[in-house]
Amino acid sequence: MSVTTRPRASLGRVIEDLGTTLLEVVSGAVDDDAVIETVVIHDVLDDAMPMRGALVLGVGLSDPHEVAQLRETLGRQGAAALVLRAPVRTDPVLREAATAAGVPVLALTRGASWAQLTAMLRSLIAEGDVGDQAATTLGGMPSGDLFALANAIATLLNAPVTIEDRSSRVVAFSGRQDEADPARIETVLGRQVPERFARQLEERGVFQELYRSEDPIHVGPVETTDGLPSYPRVALAVRAGDEILGSIWAAVQEPLAPDRARALKDSAGLVALHMLRLRAGADVERRLRADLLATILEGGPGAADAVSRLRLDDHRCVVLALSAVEEPDDDPSAGARSIAERHRVADAFAVHLGAVYLRSAVAPIGDTVYAVVALRPETGEAEDTASDADARAARVATDFLGRLGAAGDIRVGVGTVAHDAAGIPSSRANADRALRVVRQASSAEPVALFTAVQMEALLVELGDLVRARGDQPTGPVARLLAQDRERGTHLVETLRAWLDAFGDVAEASARVYTHPNTFRYRLRRLAEIGGIDLSDPDARFSAMVQLRLLAPES
Repeated sequence: MSVTTRPRASLGRVIEDLGTTLLEVVSGAVDDDAVIETVVIHDVLDDAMPMRGALVLGVGLSDPHEVAQLRETLGRQGAAALVLRAPVRTDPVLREAATAAGVPVLALTRGASWAQLTAMLRSLIAEGDVGDQAATTLGGMPSGDLFALANAIATLLNAPVTIEDRSSRVVAFSGRQDEADPARIETVLGRQVPERFARQLEERGVFQELYRSEDPIHVGPVETTDGLPSYPRVALAVRAGDEILGSIWAAVQEPLAPDRARALKDSAGLVALHMLRLRAGADVERRLRADLLATILEGGPGAADAVSRLRLDDHRCVVLALSAVEEPDDDPSAGARSIAERHRVADAFAVHLGAVYLRSAVAPIGDTVYAVVALRPETGEAEDTASDADARAARVATDFLGRLGAAGDIRVGVGTVAHDAAGIPSSRANADRALRVVRQASSAEPVALFTAVQMEALLVELGDLVRARGDQPTGPVARLLAQDRERGTHLVETLRAWLDAFGDVAEASARVYTHPNTFRYRLRRLAEIGGIDLSDPDARFSAMVQLRLLAPES
């Protein structure tokens, strides 16, 4: 039983795990050790995506000349491979392009969706995202590597195997799935046992028998409505003590021999260890990522190492801060729900950013979800300007809130562009400042760039200083406030409306539902009583600041 020593995120590993079932090499030489950094969906209208180390999905691409042109571009940018929908036409144009570009072409089998392929690829290349970690093994297998374990079990049983969780979701599968029946192929492509088959198994009591038995059970073929063949299965529950973690399913055409049944039973304990490792590893990795992200956001001696482990070095970065709009809730369980919601939003945002940026890191820290996105390395004329970079990050955040359906519940602050790791804490501070502004604003826009709300942020911070020192209005504004309290007049309201309307009496009087002549009279009165020269710009500015910070509207 051989175990691959290639990196988990290698092209050879992807073809090994997904080949024969999803992917087939149709042209070009495959470098098994080529490291896949990310998965990119090719868009003819957007050539800004970084392609180095990318597995590029050519959705809707079939014309040989277009494919050849794209391969030439991908070859210059160092892409790992190009995936096209089968069947792929391998005419002389493509063969010449394959030789020149050095980018192999893989074919995605019919019946598999691009979304399914993308999900599988991301799960395969996710390990190692938090920097270099020492490889560990369980029973001779890379820790948590259920795909390698599924292949090993399939070799022992001489039958294609799937490993499923309690909800009949496929968490790993072996090769040789093409030897199984159409029901198995549909299960693997959908990463879930189809509902019509799961219902049959439930009605036949298969799951009850499976979870009661300590030994493998024989499961008869499922009934199909289209006359397609269906083979029996051998299934075994995967346990950790009294807890059922999932099950192993082998598609067989005859009962297992006793020695193979024992091998399957022996394998279940190892599968349980790997499944537990994956579950624990997800929690550990989440905490590690949060710690690394907190380190680079704070700066300091350990920031450079944390930036390297998150693979954000040598990139300009932008920090985004997300927070839910606070609503009073007396329910004692509200705190736990809030924490769970932050983790859910962080996970969803990480997936969303991963489709747009080659490098990103997301984690909830305190009451805020922070994201650091790495921009393309500086490339002279092709470099994004700082304003373009943070504006693009804002558009990505807006699109995320729209997809999440939470634009009314979540606010996002976008910081300034950090040109190196030392600038990330400043970007984080500005993201926090922008977030605070957008949370206090009455605007319906849920995302704010710091560069667009810098003055509002300054006023918010000045308001903090005013409240901390207990400052009170002085001069003309203080006299007008006293007059309104003693006589019941509306002089402060009049001054505020006039300043907000830039001295336009018609507009200002309409704002306070007053006749223009009455408004002009009040304006003259407040100038006399307050002792304010409304033609003096300094006097107007002083009054505006005091009205905003010291005498806010009730």
